[in-house]
Amino acid sequence: MSDKLTDAPLTHPEEMKGTVEFKLGNLAAITATGRTTPAGLIGAAVLVSAVLIPLAMMIRRRR
Repeated sequence: MSDKLTDAPLTHPEEMKGTVEFKLGNLAAITATGRTTPAGLIGAAVLVSAVLIPLAMMIRRRR
């Protein structure tokens, strides 16, 4: 894992950035970067729960 972040200015005061690097010997190297805000994390959690809660209810009714 790498902690190198770009020096680009933040577009939001609470923006979080992260970078992950995966190397498989000399064969391959994959780098993933991401950025988010606290509101984006809360929005993602709401969307996931909006899918999983009804799914759990449907599975329970089937039994």
